[in-house]
Amino acid sequence: MTDFVRVRFAPSPTGALHVGGARTAIYNWAFARRTGGMFVLRIDDTDPGRSTTENTEQILRSLEWLGLDWDEGPDIGGPFGPYFQTERAVNYAAALERMKANGTAYPCFCSTADLEAKRAATRAGAGTGGYDRTCRRLDPTVVAARLTAGEPHVWRLAVPADRGDIVVADAVRGETVFPAGAMDDYVLVRQDGTPTYNFATVVDDADMKITHVIRGDDHLSNTPRQILVYEALGRPVPRFAHLSMIWGADGKKLSKRHGATSVEAFRDQGYLPEALLNYLALLGWSLDGETTIIPPEVLKANFSLERISRNPAIFDFDKLAWMNSVYIRELGPDRLAIRMFPWIEKAGLAPAGDLQARPDWYRLLASLVAERLTRLTEVVPMVRYLFSDEVVIDPAAAEKTLAVRGAGDVLRAAAQVLAPLDRWTAEAIETSLRSLPETLRIKPKQVFQTIRVAVSGSMVSLPLFESIALLGRERTLGRLKAAQSLAG
Repeated sequence: MTDFVRVRFAPSPTGALHVGGARTAIYNWAFARRTGGMFVLRIDDTDPGRSTTENTEQILRSLEWLGLDWDEGPDIGGPFGPYFQTERAVNYAAALERMKANGTAYPCFCSTADLEAKRAATRAGAGTGGYDRTCRRLDPTVVAARLTAGEPHVWRLAVPADRGDIVVADAVRGETVFPAGAMDDYVLVRQDGTPTYNFATVVDDADMKITHVIRGDDHLSNTPRQILVYEALGRPVPRFAHLSMIWGADGKKLSKRHGATSVEAFRDQGYLPEALLNYLALLGWSLDGETTIIPPEVLKANFSLERISRNPAIFDFDKLAWMNSVYIRELGPDRLAIRMFPWIEKAGLAPAGDLQARPDWYRLLASLVAERLTRLTEVVPMVRYLFSDEVVIDPAAAEKTLAVRGAGDVLRAAAQVLAPLDRWTAEAIETSLRSLPETLRIKPKQVFQTIRVAVSGSMVSLPLFESIALLGRERTLGRLKAAQSLAG
């Protein structure tokens, strides 16, 4: 086998890309990038009833959103295409002919009824496990005649009678031994000519010169079967690395009952792609056992199979949210403004070109929300009052602040000191309003909470002086005046 690394991610387009599949893709991608190898994307679409173009597009979109790039694949081509299994029938046919020629594949004419009878006998204790190799013992002349007559048949793998135990030298799990006696002459090609998974994936991986197969450990039981096909084809066996499953907090396989499980669901919940990439990379791998914030470039430079854990990983939604908040803060005002604007636009708060028209305004807004966000979905409810012409005042907040004695004086005084300001900045606004408690002989908390509710509609909002600066003079004065009708 060549020392040049070639890895692949081969999802089945039967649904949305699950975070477990995404983690597998990330590990393959990071391993290829660290070793200077090639990352291949192949679509295993041999389930015609469930594989759809829409699902394929969703998978590609999810991988691209995460920031992954591939060197060969269905959208960019490559020297070992096509990269859809449904387009590789000629490859499977050629591999089967090779196995026919060297005697490692044979036709099986047993009907479905025959096979069910054999299975029933096995369950009753009157037979051995697996296919009993009836057709493997047929006279070659009889076989040829039945094939010529067009009798329906499948093609099975002829497991060598003298094959010893199959040892899988797994990069994650160490050596796993599978007794040769447990290996069945399983079906390679069905009656309709379509290949089974364990045959097709080996042919594809061999033809694409894959050197390392990094995948979930639900495929571990398939590995000895696949090794037998590599040997039958006379092709080098790749190095395997099987990843433990991702569990929910209850110790069961992560599923929708735990929360979001697809990449696009996390995207739609306001997670940043680099945060999700970072978090998924740490579900079973570590840089040094301590570091948690690992940007993509660091991951690509340091990823190794040796640091993958054998233990199942627990998906911690709270930790992901924390990590997302870290990445949000590290974006800085300019990049955060770009990331959050689509959410603002989609909510109908601002027109498409508003970010370009008011970059300084959005930069200030981003600096205010950065420390308060865990997900981008929180942006719209947090900033809505800054975009509306009129504010909706929470009744409970009004009762606690506006309906009390002296509230009207606060609102009128605030309008009086703000109206003549030459510079409408947070600093100038703060200087003007800081004088009110002493002038009115009212506690600062009451003064500023009254103004906050008047301009934002709530007792909890972004910083008051910066909010007023973002609202602008006209809107602020209008809200102070409108709130006087509710004031005591």
